[in-house]
Amino acid sequence: MNFNTACIHAGVEPEPVTGAIMTPIFQTSTYVQPELGVHKGYEYTRTNNPTRAVLQNALAALEGARFGLCFATGMAATDALVSSLKAGDHMLCCDDVYGGTYRLLKNVRAQHGIQSCFVDFSDLALVEKSIRPETRWIWIESPTNPTLKVIDIRAVVEIGHKRGIRVAVDNTFMTPYFQRPFELGADLVMHSCTKYLNGHSDVVMGCLITNHEDLYEQLKFIQNAAGGVPSPFDCFLVLRGLKTLAVRMQRHQENAFDVANFLIARKEVRRVSYPGLRSHPQYELAKRQASGFGGMVSFELAGGLEAARAFAGALKVFALAESLGGVESLCDHPAIMTHASVPRELREKLGITDGLIRLSVGIESADDLTADLAQALDSIR
Repeated sequence: MNFNTACIHAGVEPEPVTGAIMTPIFQTSTYVQPELGVHKGYEYTRTNNPTRAVLQNALAALEGARFGLCFATGMAATDALVSSLKAGDHMLCCDDVYGGTYRLLKNVRAQHGIQSCFVDFSDLALVEKSIRPETRWIWIESPTNPTLKVIDIRAVVEIGHKRGIRVAVDNTFMTPYFQRPFELGADLVMHSCTKYLNGHSDVVMGCLITNHEDLYEQLKFIQNAAGGVPSPFDCFLVLRGLKTLAVRMQRHQENAFDVANFLIARKEVRRVSYPGLRSHPQYELAKRQASGFGGMVSFELAGGLEAARAFAGALKVFALAESLGGVESLCDHPAIMTHASVPRELREKLGITDGLIRLSVGIESADDLTADLAQALDSIR
């Protein structure tokens, strides 16, 4: 099935009682059981819910996998995987990751004895050298957040599997429309469904997807036991969002190309990072590994924090806000906003400077977006 068709139909069937083409919102906490020990597949909505079950099936189908699990937030999904570890276990992560992932591992789970380290995954020899006897998972973001470094997923998977270590990929930025981690050997895919999968900035949710039945059963147990599940209504909204995923992602990318090429020509901009630009250090890898380049653009202003404040304050179409992946365009200042929990010295080492701006390019008119950026950059002077 073509991906565009799968977005609308995969994992979804008409509701059997009424024939409703849209999956209903089963807004119930519990389910009547005809007798002791007998039920119709549902007992309690924390454990399972028909609306959530359809969404989980749809997400797994879009990633080309067997099993999907939804959680109340992207961080709840990430933490479910981390919760599968025990004290003394180790996670090896790429260095440039979402600030919340860093905060969870370094400031929360480290207190429970779960170790983690963050290294530059563009250096494959360093990846191999950083693996320990107690390493249980390798965590990849590609492209990374917020500098948009591209990681060779297949190569990292080969390194991990050679040692019997499973590999997880945060595919939030690319979505299965552009990038297929399971085809590159990944064992688990994570999404912040808050972002492109929902696409309308009105839901917070996360998911984990896998082909490994043992891993699915372990994570499903944690999902039920810890209880960090999304509401039926939120599941309905993400199901709705998935139906336009393909057309939205294409428009996000078209606009991101226009924005990136516009920024390159501006003297106020020191550097632009977009995997679709030939100037990107991993352009050839990005072209080989994915079918597109996504809708995220990062750039550094020459004037540092003062310039960033002036620029952000002058925007009219782009909204200064955290998050990404909605139909509207957003501007984020990672050092103060999404990555403030990362120590300053580490931020600067990673290239998350005070002048770095991350744009989530929406689906508005590209002319309006570049005009807005132009007047905001003019204001810096």
